[in-house]
Amino acid sequence: RKGTRTAHKLPVDWEDQCERSFLRKVYMIKHQDMLPAFYVNSDQSQYQFAPGDKMTWAETGASQVDLHGNDEKRAFTLMVSVAADGMLLPFQAIYAGMSDRSCPSTKAPGYDEAKAAKFIFEPSGTNTYWSNLERMKSFVDKILAPYFEDAKKAAGRPPTQKTCWQIDVWSVHRSAVFREWMKENHLTIILDYVPGGCT
Repeated sequence: RKGTRTAHKLPVDWEDQCERSFLRKVYMIKHQDMLPAFYVNSDQSQYQFAPGDKMTWAETGASQVDLHGNDEKRAFTLMVSVAADGMLLPFQAIYAGMSDRSCPSTKAPGYDEAKAAKFIFEPSGTNTYWSNLERMKSFVDKILAPYFEDAKKAAGRPPTQKTCWQIDVWSVHRSAVFREWMKENHLTIILDYVPGGCT
């Protein structure tokens, strides 16, 4: 068996951190009278275009086996979000590059279906495929905030209804710049961070 990653060490006080996080959620949901549709959890994951486990087919007993594409490291970041009522939000896919030419072709199989489902494909604006401040703003403006607006209307709640967005304590997520931007542009969305190292 191959090891896939080093052992993850939990913080010494992980139980206390998780309990405090739980109690904050209980208070917020009760105090703001939140429905399950008003609570969304998002996570970003890396996806390789050609994932593999460094194995291939070869004749039994072969002493040298070539593995094509083993050095291929191309990947993209996918933002996946789901509400507490089970609603899956549209995906945001981020590709390394400065223009839309870095993203899937409009002629790619399934492209029309993805756009119909309101998926967004965006270049990172850098030479990496990782999300950044601009891509986070784009996600909130194009996917998260419109979802919350629709959920409030469907539930007969006013635009002032508070909602919650749970995300990791990644540096961009918890940066002062991002938090200030959220306060200025999306005041009804409460940020709820997963305790660091406790996932």
